[in-house]
Amino acid sequence: MRFLSMVRVAENTGQVPSERLMNEMGKLIQEMTAAGVLLDTGGLQPSAKGVRVRLRDGKISTIDGPFTETKEVIGGYAMLKADSMEEAIEHTRRFLQVHGDEWNLDCEVRQVEEPDF
Repeated sequence: MRFLSMVRVAENTGQVPSERLMNEMGKLIQEMTAAGVLLDTGGLQPSAKGVRVRLRDGKISTIDGPFTETKEVIGGYAMLKADSMEEAIEHTRRFLQVHGDEWNLDCEVRQVEEPDF
């Protein structure tokens, strides 16, 4: 099964990753990729560089970032391969533990719907 772990951050803190965090994250990414658990991962550019594409009543519009009504945004993601939600949560916990007490983060973990067509 595949799971998407979305990293939610307060975007306008100006916080940048420390060298320690980048080194530890690199090790974790290598380990999880080699184990076949981490399928893809990445950080996202600030919402100021983003665009929302919206469908309302059959009409499509676009809204340029930043999105002022948003207090937190998805700042990154990890696509995980796991046998259960519990296993995906454990992988996400490892990701959060690497951040130590430097960051305040939330991750939302959701199973990817994989219909049989």
